[in-house]
Amino acid sequence: MRALDLAIIAIFLVGTPIVGILLSGKQRSSNDYFVGSRKVPWWAVTFSVVATETSTLTVLSVPTVAYLGNITYLQLAIGYLIGRIVVAFVLLPKYYAGGFVSAYGFLGKRFGGGLQGTASVTFLVTRLLADGVRLFATAIPVKLVLDGLGLDVSYWVVISAIALVAVIYTYFGGIRAVIWVDVIQMAIYVLGAIAAIFVLAGRLPSGWFGDLADAGKFQLFEFGSNVVTDQYAFITAVVGGALFAMASHGADQLMVQRLLACKNVRDSQKAVIASGVVVFFQFAVFLVVGAMLFSFYGGQSIDALGLTNPDDLFPRFILEELPVGLSGILIAGILAAAMSTISSSLNSLSTSTIADLYERFTKKKMSDAVMLKQARIWTIIWAVVFVVFASMFTSTDTPVVELGLSIASYTYGALLGAFFLGMLVKKARQTDAIIAFVCAVVVAAVFVLGITFTVDGEEVGLAFPWYVPLGIVVTLIVGGLLSLRHSGPDPHAADVEKQEQETA
Repeated sequence: MRALDLAIIAIFLVGTPIVGILLSGKQRSSNDYFVGSRKVPWWAVTFSVVATETSTLTVLSVPTVAYLGNITYLQLAIGYLIGRIVVAFVLLPKYYAGGFVSAYGFLGKRFGGGLQGTASVTFLVTRLLADGVRLFATAIPVKLVLDGLGLDVSYWVVISAIALVAVIYTYFGGIRAVIWVDVIQMAIYVLGAIAAIFVLAGRLPSGWFGDLADAGKFQLFEFGSNVVTDQYAFITAVVGGALFAMASHGADQLMVQRLLACKNVRDSQKAVIASGVVVFFQFAVFLVVGAMLFSFYGGQSIDALGLTNPDDLFPRFILEELPVGLSGILIAGILAAAMSTISSSLNSLSTSTIADLYERFTKKKMSDAVMLKQARIWTIIWAVVFVVFASMFTSTDTPVVELGLSIASYTYGALLGAFFLGMLVKKARQTDAIIAFVCAVVVAAVFVLGITFTVDGEEVGLAFPWYVPLGIVVTLIVGGLLSLRHSGPDPHAADVEKQEQETA
């Protein structure tokens, strides 16, 4: 690794927390810390949402998906856009009407504190697992850099260092620091990827585009595949992607908290829909990088390239083939992608802990000053736990983007199903919802861990985009059947409707 590259990475690591703290301003209240007093411009929230969800998984693993296959992954992005449109006009107005700082505040208002706590705990566990994968993914290229320098540093040390930088500006600046740093970080890694495309284009043989097209690398739609087991079959990707996006951007505190930082519901709607458009083009950029790498390396297998992990592919190109300075920028971009996700997770985890759980378990009413103090303390606690969880994923043969999405899908169906149950089944009570929620998680786990299908003589599992629809259906069926025990609507449902009418 050249001195200029190392200098760029060092400046990024030192400068990121400083910039974040300066841009965030003074945090005077818990409302500042949690939702930035709802004064963040919608376009900044758009880029923050994109930076948070794509993270290192996009930078490292999406090129690998195209290298090993084609660009049918983009079908998921089509579904993501559809799902966000539904979130914009169905769920966001309810959050703003209730004045919530947590997505699960709606469930608490509709059903009661028991389901709010259940959903929050589920979110905490899911975020730790899913973003643990993301944090580990970031350590891959960093460790490659250190190995190139002759430094034998373990993954957990690299993971700890990345988490430390992220926690500094999250602790002091709250959601505003997270959002504004996200904007900067996204610009770094997207511009770095575009620069990599230009470098590759200049080094590939003439006719490379036609050769890749002939090899099927630019195939976008996949029809006729097994929709049950093929995650990139058109129906599976679009329908599953839409419901996944509805869960991730409408029922996951990680994304909802950003959207609630907008000035009003209209700005929030613009932010979430625009993020779907940006994500589509960003996925396209990294898929093109993967296809071009296929041409650059002559289509060699991962083993033939001497790689032990498929996600080492793009980092290897960055370190060995890019000109001085540019490789440093791209490594900084990978770090930026990771920190945008980790800082977002830390802020949302502390927010959910305080807003959904703390008072319920301590039985103490907190002042605003105490709430702000506790939010910062829990930011540090979750950072430590994150390092432990991330260290659990130091060995996997699956591209981490697929692993991360699969983990999140286990519980997303139950979470989104609970929201639908509250909106569609007026008779459903809290006990009905909790039982339905637990049943959905159990059924998803059974399908994920214990049920396989025989396709072309091989045993394969259910495609991960179907995990969310499966959870939704189970929640609605179980909750709906249990609600038949009651003679009339749940009083909580009437309270929610009245509040929405008053704020309309």
